Amino acid sequence: MPFIYHITYRSHWNFAKLRDLYQTDSLETEGFIHCSDKKQILEVANAAFTGEKDLLILVIDTELLKAELRYEGTGSAGQYPHLYGPLNLDAVTQVLEFRTDAKGKFSLPKNLP
Repeated sequence: MPFIYHITYRSHWNFAKLRDLYQTDSLETEGFIHCSDKKQILEVANAAFTGEKDLLILVIDTELLKAELRYEGTGSAGQYPHLYGPLNLDAVTQVLEFRTDAKGKFSLPKNLP
């Protein structure tokens, strides 16, 4: 079962559980939800979430997605998974705390599949 990952705020995840559907602002403004492969998580976290608290990593089973998934991007950054529609919650197999160390650096949770 192939996985992709999405970093989000705990408050956004809690709201999604109430609605039984996860969406982001980027879905409306860019047409997709930004995700990462495992090797891209730390790069994304350090670029977009430095200093942020109450973060989670959503572990997403790509075989359970209802929206279209595309890998896009070029250049040195590589291709990132983009979800073109809302994330159905039953595709989220795990929700993991995503914390920084004392110096503010992110590290992957030990139980990340």
